[in-house]
Amino acid sequence: MPLKKQLKFDKAYLRIAREWSKLSHCKRRQVGALIVKDRMIISDGYNGTPTGFENYCEDDEGYTKWYVLHAEANAILKVASSTNSCKGATLYITMSPCKECSKLIHQAGIKRVVYLEKYKDNDGLLFLEKAGIEITHLTALEDD
Repeated sequence: MPLKKQLKFDKAYLRIAREWSKLSHCKRRQVGALIVKDRMIISDGYNGTPTGFENYCEDDEGYTKWYVLHAEANAILKVASSTNSCKGATLYITMSPCKECSKLIHQAGIKRVVYLEKYKDNDGLLFLEKAGIEITHLTALEDD
């Protein structure tokens, strides 16, 4: 796909991921993710508590509960319980992945990650680079 057309799609998918992040009940940070394969959205996710748990992500002191699932983990887990595969797919995420999620991304066979904001720790990105996964950081989503 030509670079200009790819950028247009990347921005569009990230805009959708940003909208998806608004479904999160987390107060500190809302993160959204989409997994796209062959220009089809095969999964989506946002950060939140596991199924069956209360929707509050933070404890009484305002810290994120340890069992909150990250957006990309939720999206990958949805694919795992379907007939689809992440092999060769692109992950669009509103925040760069942490090191734990980076392992899941690599193991799932995702070949490209496009993100909007940088996470406080770049170990996840360094791991993905080492694994040969293409990484794209977009800072603006407006069309040129």
